Amino acid sequence: MLFLLLLRLVLIAALLFGLLLLILELRHRLRPASPLRLSASPFSVDRLDDGGLRVSGEITISNPHRRMEVFVPELELRPTLLGRGDLAGVSLRTSVTALHPDEQERPDGYWAAYIVKGRKSTRARLTVEIRGEAGLDLQALLDTLWLEVLWVNYGPFGRLWQRDGILIPLRRPEPQQPATASWRSGEHCRVLPVRTHLLGTLDDPEQVLRHYAGAVLQRGDVLTIGETPLAVMQGRYHHPQTVRPSALARLLCRVFHPTSSLATACGMQTLIDLVGPARVLCAWLAGTALKLVGSKGWFYRLAGEQARLIDDVTGTTPPYDQTIVLGPDQPEAFCEQMAQALGVAVAVVDVNDLGRVKVLAASRGCDEELLQRALRPNPAGNANERTPLVLVRPA
Repeated sequence: MLFLLLLRLVLIAALLFGLLLLILELRHRLRPASPLRLSASPFSVDRLDDGGLRVSGEITISNPHRRMEVFVPELELRPTLLGRGDLAGVSLRTSVTALHPDEQERPDGYWAAYIVKGRKSTRARLTVEIRGEAGLDLQALLDTLWLEVLWVNYGPFGRLWQRDGILIPLRRPEPQQPATASWRSGEHCRVLPVRTHLLGTLDDPEQVLRHYAGAVLQRGDVLTIGETPLAVMQGRYHHPQTVRPSALARLLCRVFHPTSSLATACGMQTLIDLVGPARVLCAWLAGTALKLVGSKGWFYRLAGEQARLIDDVTGTTPPYDQTIVLGPDQPEAFCEQMAQALGVAVAVVDVNDLGRVKVLAASRGCDEELLQRALRPNPAGNANERTPLVLVRPA
């Protein structure tokens, strides 16, 4: 009798827990969300007659939904300059020109509220004029323009603010050449950190690898790229302002170490948005139970690879230090594609100053033991070295 009673209680508890998971998933999937997506085409940087710079390019706002119509009543720009010195003498002027397919351009730059219908899109031209005080060399002073687009989505889901950041390099280093490459000696290998400009969504990963490292590549080399630089080129970052933490995220984040990227409500909610609340809650319960008996790390194993790869605010180099950066998408396919295109092995890695080397993905035939030896001293650095590529050559 007692056994049957206990069995019934266990079944009731399991049903209640299953119902809780179902409710969490339904609430998550039915939460307010807009289908609109913003993408940017390459920007041009032109020198003005007075020594200033004009940066201009286009964005596209698309609606992949079949039936939903979404308003875009507001859109504004927030530019930030990154430089190599004091920028007090630099001024900025921005303008937005709507390029709606069924309306004429407004010469006054006013953004009229626009409806993006299902499976339709609209465009806008963004312009930033940069000028400096007399005698100021903008070309030598400026490095990067971080252009944030703040825009409102208005529809059946309510009124939501979106915030997308576009990184536009204003200067680029010269690519590596065989005669000037500064190789470092490693353990039975040579290592070459490869400097690039600050990378962003306007960059094509293959072009970056080919442009900056292509001239020094040889058969047998392994070309590595950091997981965060690859992720930002794939557009896998967002501002915390666009994250709406649930009660579950606010609760679970409190048990993580303060330095963890999952120790904030927005960081935890980012993981929930990726894999769903049911998986995160089950991983948390199982991980906590196993941790009590001395087995650690199970939350990250059960919650999925992205649980380890999310970088919360301050986790990356400026200006991405104000965003949440996810891990790269399909790194295995990326490595195979790049290896075929470049003729050398390619790997995506995560390395820190503590000597930890994690190879997220590598092309076939890549010598991972070689990478462990070569990358353990962290030749790329964790500061602002801007060497996201590291070339490893067996000695």
